[in-house]
Amino acid sequence: MRTVYDFSVKDRKGKDVSLKEYANEVLLIVNTATKCGFTPQYDELEALYKKYHAQGFEILDFPCNQFGQQAPGTDDSIHEFCKLNFGTEFPRFKKIKVNGDDADPLYKFLQEQKGFAGWDMSHPIAPILEDMLSKADPDYKQKADIKWNFTKFLINKKGQVVARFEPTTAITEIEKQIEELLK
Repeated sequence: MRTVYDFSVKDRKGKDVSLKEYANEVLLIVNTATKCGFTPQYDELEALYKKYHAQGFEILDFPCNQFGQQAPGTDDSIHEFCKLNFGTEFPRFKKIKVNGDDADPLYKFLQEQKGFAGWDMSHPIAPILEDMLSKADPDYKQKADIKWNFTKFLINKKGQVVARFEPTTAITEIEKQIEELLK
């Protein structure tokens, strides 16, 4: 059975990083953007990282410019923005594509493991995304592709994808599952 440990990614300097380096840790893999309505989630992600990192929790940040061109700039400028504005300490990787033929292989795998999880319609941005995406593709909910920035995948200590969270999911819901996996 394939796991995330079967993949290598590029760090923001272009060096290959095997995800085997994160074996036996709980991972939250997230595609991010610096100019998005969800960008303030960096604060919540950093708080999770600080709270659980010493217990074996890691966040892997993959900037992506595929949604509204909301991750402009170089890998270094994105990194500096996140450190300066949100104080992020978790690993940030090279900007990637998460959808399409040239999507990063890791993201193709993640989507094969967990399809679209649905919006939390109580989130103020959810109706906007629902309207925009359903107009573009009435069947979008049936497809596993990434719908927007800050989609998150939770990985257990064996490298298996256990959950997918859309950007409208409350961080408290994600935190409950992280705590369970860290036990």
